[in-house]
Amino acid sequence: MKTFLTKFSSFRNRYYRSSTGVESQQFLLATIKKIVASNPKLGITVDEFPHPWGQNSITVKIPPAKSVKADEKIVILGAHQDSTNLLPFLPAPGADDDGSGTTTLITALSILVNASFVPSTNPVEFHFYSAEEGGLLGSAAVAQAYGAAGKKIRGFLQQDMTAYVKPGTEPTYGIINDFVDPALTDFIVKVAEEYGEIPVVQTQCGYACSDHASWSKIGAPSSFVIESSFADSSKDIHSTRDTIDAAGFSFEHIVQYTRLSIALAVELGGGDSLF
Repeated sequence: MKTFLTKFSSFRNRYYRSSTGVESQQFLLATIKKIVASNPKLGITVDEFPHPWGQNSITVKIPPAKSVKADEKIVILGAHQDSTNLLPFLPAPGADDDGSGTTTLITALSILVNASFVPSTNPVEFHFYSAEEGGLLGSAAVAQAYGAAGKKIRGFLQQDMTAYVKPGTEPTYGIINDFVDPALTDFIVKVAEEYGEIPVVQTQCGYACSDHASWSKIGAPSSFVIESSFADSSKDIHSTRDTIDAAGFSFEHIVQYTRLSIALAVELGGGDSLF
């Protein structure tokens, strides 16, 4: 995780309209393709979802067992790959926002690929969105395309900021409970309590604050977890201070969210291939 995120946060910024935003996306794409190529028998596909601003979103599709019906609902794990400073084009390492969520998904994908995970109930996808900081632009385009194609969604989980533990506080899973699907969110809590090693805390953004909102907008069950209560989340985001060396930044905390990602993929995707 540290090797990947050190590089991913070393770009001057990952702003979706910048040249380094495109370069960081290509680095992410190459990393994902390398992970997938390590176990080609799984038939995982990696695609760029093109956007007119240049930094493309990335979708990773893990096909289910042949016994699964073609119209089964899709399980999606999401994070956004872009970063921004409050003043666009200024340095924005984005280690926590949302390099940490991206690292969470990269790590979970790597572990599932290494374990030869084949979903036995529903297809599983990993999405890495462009231009979240521009107003959820990348996820909106992807969600609308899925809706227009008639694709059915079993559940969507967004992980946006998973690394920060405010000094003096205990690590928690921050469960966002506004602008989300209540039933799916209740299930996320159960998964966290079963497989996680830290407690959950209910919290609110107060607005549609990340890519889960794009899926809610098309009527798909959507959820969002964050690194802590919203009040205790990092205040270094959107600045030059959002680095892996910031006080409170914890790779051990990212591990807990990686556990959650793996568990949700197996619980909703079906884990017959693993057990």
